[in-house]
Amino acid sequence: MSYISTDCDGRVGTIAFNNYQKRNALSAGLIDEVLSALNNMQQDGTRIVVLRAATFEKVWSAGHDVDELPQADTDPLPYNDPLEKLLRAVRSFPSPIIAMVHGSVWGGACDLIVNCDLVLADETCAFAITPAKLGLPFNASGFQSFLSRLPLNIVKEMFFTADLLSAERAEQAGLVNQLIPQAELESRTYELARTIASRSAASIAIAKTTLNLLSQATPLNASQFEYIHGLRRQVYYGPDYHEGIRAFLEKRTPEFHVHPNLQDLT
Repeated sequence: MSYISTDCDGRVGTIAFNNYQKRNALSAGLIDEVLSALNNMQQDGTRIVVLRAATFEKVWSAGHDVDELPQADTDPLPYNDPLEKLLRAVRSFPSPIIAMVHGSVWGGACDLIVNCDLVLADETCAFAITPAKLGLPFNASGFQSFLSRLPLNIVKEMFFTADLLSAERAEQAGLVNQLIPQAELESRTYELARTIASRSAASIAIAKTTLNLLSQATPLNASQFEYIHGLRRQVYYGPDYHEGIRAFLEKRTPEFHVHPNLQDLT
């Protein structure tokens, strides 16, 4: 089966998640299809891509397929993880990528939204980043993407609570470019896409690359990088990540406990 559907109307391409049986979870199979579609669209000279769900449902995407995460004692978000590959592909794609969002966006899908160039959404949208529910140590590049898009206090709230950020607050914080009535979301998204497609592709490609580099220009020295990596390693080898993944798979609320070396994490 195919996990996505694609379309190209002139210079505007569409990639639509089409696996709602799994709430459009970002499985390795779905991601492989998205990467292939992006590669084909780049070769075909597509000037802009709309990333969306194929149908309007309650959930835009449930995020990283947790069934595919390691259950213990290894980095759950390594450099070669399929989702990490997708995020890099979205950032490096030479043309803009617009996320069109109806419904809630969870976990890794929220990370994907943050890495898209523009986000247009309707009143049903809401966004949650959920490592704190799984005891999962988020990676530094992911935090950097959120910080380049949102104020620090909003990023902290999202990561500390794992609760949904409402449509209105997402627009106020700058995560959503435009909040549009549901009945107009599709037409106005493609109207904007066609406008961008009519502009200079070379100018836009340079602008996207330059702005992405400047927004993430926060250097860390080697010692700081090793410190962060060491903190992450303590978490994915620790009891919280074990418990978080087990609880998710067993469909129960995790029971996180303060453990003796908690102070060592800081």
